[in-house]
Amino acid sequence: MSRIAKHPIKIPAGVEVKVNGKKITVKGKKGELVLDLVSDIGAEVKDGAVTVKPLSKARFATNMWGTTAANLRCMMKGVTDGYSKKLLLEGVGFRAALKGKDLVLQIGFSHEVNYKTPAGIEIKVPKQTELEVTGIDKQKVGQVAAEIYWMKPPEPYKGKGFRFEGQHVRRKEGKKK
Repeated sequence: MSRIAKHPIKIPAGVEVKVNGKKITVKGKKGELVLDLVSDIGAEVKDGAVTVKPLSKARFATNMWGTTAANLRCMMKGVTDGYSKKLLLEGVGFRAALKGKDLVLQIGFSHEVNYKTPAGIEIKVPKQTELEVTGIDKQKVGQVAAEIYWMKPPEPYKGKGFRFEGQHVRRKEGKKK
């Protein structure tokens, strides 16, 4: 049983929330996001807050109750502040650059790797070895950052590859003579 979903979700200033049947639309200064509700969950806007409630006593309804409330909170934060993930690239000759909106990576392969940036996501390259993935949808930002990360995850001997900012790569000892 969810405890976090029992409390109404306060709507921040500058955010507009509309409930239209099984669709919730959240508009803010950064953009607009839409959430489709599952059949067992209902929502209503009252007194500057959104209340999410299960429509049945089924286990699925109680499971999705907390998930839906958490998704709504993330949507509200996304349209006001946005989300960002920072990736660091480590290795000799490894670099990243932007060609238009597409990301071009040189990460130790015999060829350049091109990554097409999805809609709603912005990739910035402040330095050749730093990437910043930003957007209003938390799931999309995390997914794009993970796809880039898995192109070349850090290897344990020299630590070459992508790493998230603040991530510690556990290093292994090399060969012994």
